[in-house]
Amino acid sequence: MVLFLHNRYRTTGGEERVVEDLMWLVREHLGEPAELLERDSAGLGAGGAALGLLSGGLHPQEVAQAVRLGGARVVHAHNLHPAFGWRALAAARAAGARVVLHLHQYRLVCAIGVCFTRGEECTRCHGRNTLAGVRLNCRGSLPEAAAYGASLALWQRRLVGQADAVLVPSVFARERLRALGAPLPWERVEVLAPPLRGLGDGGPAVPAPETSDPYALVVSRLAVEKGVDVAIDACRIARMPLVIAGDGPELHALLERAAGADVRFLGRVGDAELAELRAGAALALAPSRSAETFGLAVAEAMAAALPVAASRVGAIPELLDAQALVPPGEAEALAAAIDRLAGDRVAGSRNLQRVRAVCAPEIVAERLRAAYGGA
Repeated sequence: MVLFLHNRYRTTGGEERVVEDLMWLVREHLGEPAELLERDSAGLGAGGAALGLLSGGLHPQEVAQAVRLGGARVVHAHNLHPAFGWRALAAARAAGARVVLHLHQYRLVCAIGVCFTRGEECTRCHGRNTLAGVRLNCRGSLPEAAAYGASLALWQRRLVGQADAVLVPSVFARERLRALGAPLPWERVEVLAPPLRGLGDGGPAVPAPETSDPYALVVSRLAVEKGVDVAIDACRIARMPLVIAGDGPELHALLERAAGADVRFLGRVGDAELAELRAGAALALAPSRSAETFGLAVAEAMAAALPVAASRVGAIPELLDAQALVPPGEAEALAAAIDRLAGDRVAGSRNLQRVRAVCAPEIVAERLRAAYGGA
């Protein structure tokens, strides 16, 4: 059995989806049971979160018990802050499990995980020196920022020391963590892209159907670092209707920015509606300002055989051709890419083939099998 550990964020995002898909992959492609031991930041409260951070985790005996009762041979650990901490991994190892640490973000060094604050990329924190995150109040509360900064400085090496293998979603993520001074055993750090269900290796690439009412599609959390404001400006310049699926703290500012433009805000949508939106779109946009560790929305659009125009940031160039990439924050350049790529079925077909080579379940499953020890 493979036991997954995950501390849910207060705001859900792509990581929760990846955890679910990896559990599906273990069951369907590796043929093993997979169970989830989950904790939720929203239920801890400020005091409980601080205690978990500063003590290196809460109730590690629950992890050891879950390993023993389930006969888990592997513990696949995702976000561990604030409730699990390094003590959860130590308990898993003591109970006989192999520990695989999966770093979806830069949380090992950066208290907010995205290396983006005050409207720009930030790599001020380095190794155990996390004072910049406290000084800049990156968590939005000085006590919380101090708790995170102290926790990372105290337990960073102890956490890594419990891992038998470390997974990251892209080459860029690995190298950014190296540049941040993360104390990782680099010879045991492997790149594992998230699996995308339905991306088998059989059959030809089938581009998305043409539409008589084209629009650009953004699927994103509405946060400053995602650059949705740039997509609004670019579509206004390109005279392309825009559909935005997602919600977040920038909603009201974006509604004001979109006044008078052909923009529809749909909020969070389910998988079925999202598939329909992608099927009807002329292209997808990913105008992020921050150094994405992978680019899940980009990969999912590629899997729908859509052309994609995106920022040249983070790991996104590992997915897309150079012609699809523009400098972050430049609406004029994004508008030109919209004109160039909208409705391009050849680009959509090429995207589908490229993402299959990285995210097809059978490919990801073999790499995950190796991380689990090859059994």
